[in-house]
Amino acid sequence: MDKLSVSIISFNEEKNIRRCLESVKTIADEIVVVDSFSTDKTEAICREFDVSFSKHPFEGYIEQKNVALKACRHNFVLSLDADEALSEELCNSILDEKKRGFKGGYSMNRLTNFCGSWIRHSGWYPDRKLRLFEKTSGEWGGKNPHDKFLFFDKNTVLSHLKGDLLHYSYYTIEQHIAQINKFSTIKAEGEFERGKKCYWIRLWLSPTFKFFRNYFFKLGFLDGFHGYVICRNSAHATFLKYSKLRELWKQYKQPKND
Repeated sequence: MDKLSVSIISFNEEKNIRRCLESVKTIADEIVVVDSFSTDKTEAICREFDVSFSKHPFEGYIEQKNVALKACRHNFVLSLDADEALSEELCNSILDEKKRGFKGGYSMNRLTNFCGSWIRHSGWYPDRKLRLFEKTSGEWGGKNPHDKFLFFDKNTVLSHLKGDLLHYSYYTIEQHIAQINKFSTIKAEGEFERGKKCYWIRLWLSPTFKFFRNYFFKLGFLDGFHGYVICRNSAHATFLKYSKLRELWKQYKQPKND
């Protein structure tokens, strides 16, 4: 039977980390937690489990996940965020593959809990994630804050696992708004570094399209009140990203005083 490492990155996750660790303890041969110097009880909770706990300065989601990946001893790795947990069905699916022998990479659907509601539409589900793979077959890449695992060999065999990766995202609407503000800044800075610009037509049309796509075409209205909140906030996030991008270009073009 193959051995499996579980890698987790964390920062002030005392509300979520225990649930995450409990969900993987029956399938993991090793649990690696890389923490960004939490100031709450995250470390104390981790110490209650048989985990390899280390601290590393946060340089970005991609960079942090690669640090955790390198710290894993076993060849196959399941990568999780601290606010995620395996459903019973997903746990059993991984265990079945482990017994048969892992091959290539594995994706799974992520089901998000927003303020106590499971969101099954609104463009949030099925949020397919590639999270189980051979350690040496690739590395984390993408564009912060949205990371993705990139295989060195594009012909790597991929399989999809039954069951959901449960994502306990936001406990309050205020948390969602704060995260949107943070992530829209990161995205705008990334677009600016790549030389991308935002014109008025995009600033106006993109948020509008985002709302109509998620609320009507992606059936966000079926998620009730929280579906409406998510779709409105997602549209606002797009507006903020492009607004901040325009501000960055405006600042760049301003004369610099010697």
